[in-house]
Amino acid sequence: MKSYLEVGRAALKLTDESNILESGIEIEVQPPGKKLQNMSLLSGGEKALTAIALLFAILQIKAPPFCILDEIEAALDDVNVARFADYIKMYSDNTQFIVITHRKGTMEAAKTVYGVTMEEYGVSKLVSMKLK
Repeated sequence: MKSYLEVGRAALKLTDESNILESGIEIEVQPPGKKLQNMSLLSGGEKALTAIALLFAILQIKAPPFCILDEIEAALDDVNVARFADYIKMYSDNTQFIVITHRKGTMEAAKTVYGVTMEEYGVSKLVSMKLK
């Protein structure tokens, strides 16, 4: 995997520590070069990166056999889409990823791509490609 020099920080906090089972979770995030803030104050791309980082942290602890992601990287810029694709590749040894996306960078990282086309009005056709 590529090395990324800039590192952010994040913390998960219970909103009501006296009632753990019904408590909410507050996510505080500090992207590289920014001050610590609540996740609701972040941009769409920063929120997406935070969610993706949390997902990969969970996958590190206990990897499921498969994971379905629906346009999780839609708000990211091209550089971060490439980073996301690198992580998908790295974690794909233990987890099979099914990624629904329109992003070119994510599709380029795939081993197999499935698509739906409509050559004739009202008739959908499934297309697949294995990439090497």
